[in-house]
Amino acid sequence: MADCNDDPVGQDGADVDLRRRHFLLAGAAGLAGSAAAAMVSHDGELGGPPQTIRGEMPWIEGAADSPPEVSDGGYAFFKPEEVAFIEAAVERLIPADPEGPGAVQAGVPIFLDRQLGGPFGRGDHFYLGGPWPKGKPEQGYQSRFSPAQMYRAAIAAIDKYVAANFAGVSFAKLGTEDQDKLLEALEGNKIDLEGGVDAQAFFEMLLQNTKEGYLSDPIYGGNKNMDAWKMIGFPGAHYDYLEWVEKHGERVPYPPVGFKGRPGWREVER
Repeated sequence: MADCNDDPVGQDGADVDLRRRHFLLAGAAGLAGSAAAAMVSHDGELGGPPQTIRGEMPWIEGAADSPPEVSDGGYAFFKPEEVAFIEAAVERLIPADPEGPGAVQAGVPIFLDRQLGGPFGRGDHFYLGGPWPKGKPEQGYQSRFSPAQMYRAAIAAIDKYVAANFAGVSFAKLGTEDQDKLLEALEGNKIDLEGGVDAQAFFEMLLQNTKEGYLSDPIYGGNKNMDAWKMIGFPGAHYDYLEWVEKHGERVPYPPVGFKGRPGWREVER
């Protein structure tokens, strides 16, 4: 969901494609001599700096794009009534217990909010054109809705169903037992929701996105303080694990670290 692997798109897209094609063709044609050429400096001496086909260093510290860090500035996509549903629903999917935090404490609602307000929510990587017959489970996501549209329509339809069947209250106001029963009904496709929303498809998306937010790198808003990684013993985005490749089943004795480092680290002054 987590959309952290997008290719550059926009006005520079053609230029990016040309550079990629140039790189591939040049690499195929000059593979045999490239290693030697990279060793020669401008004055003909060996040991010059490595060059790319564009005459630049292949890697410059700090020049790569950073992942889009999520701030704790409140909700940007969800409306207040949607926030109430999301917080209640994800907390039933991953409730807090002595082993680890619940989904709300881990920041899953913020993760969902930012994802739905971005390329994932727009359905940038989904085919959303018709026709829209009922698909088979193995065919994956089959809907005219983008993920953002799916969430918005489903939450409204669920709260409308709950109000009609539970004395006018919303999902967030139900007891946890009734919330669990309703989520199970969505999962089993036992509820007909208005607005053309597929109950089971929405549940599957909500569950998948909740798990993604719970276990994602904290830079995307979920897995706050890396508590989910600490719970499962995942050490995170360390530079490499070369020494552990052959140590199957052994616990890596490092504290977790995310893309932005971990608390206690400080940037080295240059």
